[in-house]
Amino acid sequence: MNQKLLGIVCASGALVFNAAAWDYAGHHAVNELALAALPANFPAFALTPEAQERIAFLAGEPDRWRNAPDVKTGRDLALAHANGPDHYLDLEDLKLYGLMPATLPPLRYDFVADIAKARAAHPENFPPIDPAKDSDHTRELSGFLPWAITENYEKLQSGFSTLAALEKFGGTPAEIANAKADIIYVMGVMGHYVGDASQPLHTTMYHHGWTTNNNPNHYTTSPRFHAWIDGGFFNKTGGIDVKKLSAKIRPATGLSNAAEPNGIFETTVNFIVAQNRLVEPLYRLDRDGKLSDKGDRGAEGRAFLEGQLVKSGQLLGDLWLTAWRTAPEDTYLERELQQRATMEKTDPDKK
Repeated sequence: MNQKLLGIVCASGALVFNAAAWDYAGHHAVNELALAALPANFPAFALTPEAQERIAFLAGEPDRWRNAPDVKTGRDLALAHANGPDHYLDLEDLKLYGLMPATLPPLRYDFVADIAKARAAHPENFPPIDPAKDSDHTRELSGFLPWAITENYEKLQSGFSTLAALEKFGGTPAEIANAKADIIYVMGVMGHYVGDASQPLHTTMYHHGWTTNNNPNHYTTSPRFHAWIDGGFFNKTGGIDVKKLSAKIRPATGLSNAAEPNGIFETTVNFIVAQNRLVEPLYRLDRDGKLSDKGDRGAEGRAFLEGQLVKSGQLLGDLWLTAWRTAPEDTYLERELQQRATMEKTDPDKK
């Protein structure tokens, strides 16, 4: 691809994905950092150079699903409706539903029901929604980020369960290869959402500037602030040095509460709450000129943003490792494979 065309593609991507958390380079870095955390005894098929490149590339997949929908034709509206809210959680909204982070229901549609009940009971608490700005019908929602992470974690567990059954009970080479490909896909895609969780603006109603009449600290109200944090700052100040950040990654460890019924969900919620506490510090960095791209004035801001990437990479590595170690036995598939093997022995034509 020539440099002129590459520039056009990158510029178009910036316009299409301007609501994303971290640009592609940032999400790519998070998955790379998580891979660096994995132990040498993690399944080898996921650690080959080809697999690692695939996993890193897939970090951008959920943003590639965010192509601007066409309101007139309805193109991509269903995908925008289903995918968009998975990238964030506006924590300030919870009090409107009579909830706190600790009381969030671990099942996605139970949360949707809580939202609907609260809106029906007290419509006066909710500002009116402009239909012209709600073509994908998501403005009544507050985001599903911890559910997206948890659901993908369980998909990854399922993938490891399937692979173990196939390898132990006579899966064909093609079946085993496909099961490994499924695992790589889920590892990559779930990394996107874990990356979203460390971008503080994806945990708050103040995601595109401090858009409220109550702004005594004089934070920016510019909607461009989000894009600057996602990648604009890195793009203007030399990019992301993944090798340098990898030195800050500790070896992945299993999550201690994984065996609890809602342990992984609670882990993700707690992580998001912790990043939400950094919303105002992030706005202060901007207000005080510490996210500047002029000389070394942005050194403190760079350290902050790099630290957020490391946090997501660390959590992601822990989640991948825990999913592998705790994948349950797939007894149903095992029985099916044993029955197939028995039939093949008794009837060679079934092979």
